[in-house]
Amino acid sequence: MPRLLQALAGAPQGGAERHFLRLCLALKRAGVEQRVVIRPHPHSLQVLRDGGIEPVAAPFGGLLDWQTRKILQREIDAFRPEIALTYMNRASAALPKGDFLHLARLGGYYDLKYYRRCDHLVCITPDIKAHCVKHGFPEARVHVIPNFVDDEAGAAPAERAAYGTPRDAPLVFALGRLHENKAFDVLLRAMAAVPGAWLWLAGDGPLRRTLERQAAELGIAERVRFLGWQENAAPFFAAADLYVVPSRHEPLGSVVLEGWMHRLPMVAAASQGPAWLINDGENGLLVPVDDAEALASALRRLVGDPQTAERLAQAGRAAYEDGFTEAVAVQRYLALFDRLLGERRAAVAS
Repeated sequence: MPRLLQALAGAPQGGAERHFLRLCLALKRAGVEQRVVIRPHPHSLQVLRDGGIEPVAAPFGGLLDWQTRKILQREIDAFRPEIALTYMNRASAALPKGDFLHLARLGGYYDLKYYRRCDHLVCITPDIKAHCVKHGFPEARVHVIPNFVDDEAGAAPAERAAYGTPRDAPLVFALGRLHENKAFDVLLRAMAAVPGAWLWLAGDGPLRRTLERQAAELGIAERVRFLGWQENAAPFFAAADLYVVPSRHEPLGSVVLEGWMHRLPMVAAASQGPAWLINDGENGLLVPVDDAEALASALRRLVGDPQTAERLAQAGRAAYEDGFTEAVAVQRYLALFDRLLGERRAAVAS
């Protein structure tokens, strides 16, 4: 197993942060020796410690931040990693050079000026890889490994009564940061055209008050519940009948994988990630981005056709098990590490 240094300059919450924690713990379970450097966000520090990893804290500040590079250099000197895997622009740009392979994980269409010193890039979708190649990174040094999500299926469902939701009402669930990219404004317009259905929306962000006002203006506030940020969304998935991903912009869509894992029939807007993951009509329904009428039509279809809904749910679960579990992701990372280190040793020997 390689000695692996991982570094993330992330926010307290978010998709990249959740994946980083998942991967750190998954590789720990697989026996990989790691050194982990992150910003000192209390929740992330505790998650790692609970999983048997003692993290190192660094500020990952701006141009005048000399402390982060000093901390990283100290850890490199002490740990002597064979591979370093960095996340986000600041961590990738701040990592000092050393006698190791530097890989950066890209979860979006980032400016590659922050990654020019990296030896390899690991992209979460083929489309992000194409972006990197288009902007000048050698194709042979760009690799694709999708995210994975933990298997939390089977959780006890949240009590509908606790959220003022009728037991027999069709219940739609969505989650994500309340930001323009997630298009929850489109979802609310669609819900207005799905009479009798209720919506639980988990997440927080700058648009919360705007979305609450929109629900009131549409006359659907009584059947929409804003749940706030939920560290554990499994009970809400378990309580729902349908799952929706209305995003305008979704590079991969770990939220798609979560819906599949929880065996829920899904409707998604055909943004980058969902359009790659979902085969329309097979393991989910795709609708055009920003099309509330099409989204409402797809939701009404699944509400009125339980057989189709169940077929999509089962196919989605099968897709998750085939390509997006912890075991599959860990095998892909370990295989990549082994191959790249082998190539490096062969180049040195020659």
